[in-house]
Amino acid sequence: MLRKHNNNRQVITVQNNILVSMLFVLSAATTLAQAQGPIPALAYAREGRQLQAIPGPEQNLPTITAQQWFKVSDKGLQLEGPSFDRDGNLLFVEVFGGQVLKLDTQKKLSVVVEKNPLGSAGLAIHKDGRLFVAGLGNFKDTGNLTAYNADGSDPQAIIADARNFLVDDLVFDNTGGFYFTDFKGTSTEPTGGVYYVAPGSTAIVPILPKLAIANGIALSPDGKTLWVTEFATGLLHRIELKDAQTIAPFGEAVVYRFNGPSPDSMRVDEDGNLYVAMYSQGRVLVLNPNGQPIGQILIPGRENGHFLRSTSMALKPGTNEVYLVASDGDLGEGSAIFRAQGFTKALKLYSHQ
Repeated sequence: MLRKHNNNRQVITVQNNILVSMLFVLSAATTLAQAQGPIPALAYAREGRQLQAIPGPEQNLPTITAQQWFKVSDKGLQLEGPSFDRDGNLLFVEVFGGQVLKLDTQKKLSVVVEKNPLGSAGLAIHKDGRLFVAGLGNFKDTGNLTAYNADGSDPQAIIADARNFLVDDLVFDNTGGFYFTDFKGTSTEPTGGVYYVAPGSTAIVPILPKLAIANGIALSPDGKTLWVTEFATGLLHRIELKDAQTIAPFGEAVVYRFNGPSPDSMRVDEDGNLYVAMYSQGRVLVLNPNGQPIGQILIPGRENGHFLRSTSMALKPGTNEVYLVASDGDLGEGSAIFRAQGFTKALKLYSHQ
């Protein structure tokens, strides 16, 4: 009886081993079949490759594409600082050559300030017609701010290189004083900032120091809110002013963090909307007075990787027309000005002076 019981146990054991072996074979076969099937693959989104892709949070904004309005050069000149003068001419600078260019109402291009070692990064036109040109010099220790007559003559140093500022951009207030950005630092060593110079003064007053490559700067229509971008960290600062030289209590905040590189120059329309050029993205992002995105303007060609170096724009007084400057770098399509319509009209000329 015991022998029969042992035999049954041996039979069951053998059967179990056979079953386990069969399951192993089936599992191996299934794994092999799966391995021999299609390999899962990533694919670019409908919008295209990385450099052209609009960040997810901004993809569903109201969006238009500008039209090319004027070809400045077949070379990929780095353009900046477009500003309209009282005669309707559009002036702008060429960064690395330092020259100031003028496009008149008949689209005739001329040179106002010849190439020079001061460099240029921003341009603002004083109510007396003088051109205030921000210069980065050697991008290390020779930054400056130089004023020229409207015809480019009689240069005068407003901020000399000895004062150790890399002046990148500026905006006048309604008294004739001006704010400027100091284009210094890195994302981990924020040594730039925002400063103010009162009318008739040479004193430079710090407003918001310790910024990582302070770049774009703009004032609200009432002159009570100052906007500043940090190029190296992608931050937008909204600064409520108690007076020209003082931040209101609890009046400073980072209200937006941009996606990707990199917020550059800015302009404000009469509703207080903020237009921010997105460098390396070929577009302008528009935010409302609270710093919330409400729309965007794309530069044609960006979908193929062209004209991504979008640096700045001008809002034409009396209209809602926006003129964007951009460069194609070394990709062969040169540098150009593009045109679109914004939400509302530009501020009146010299409204902050």
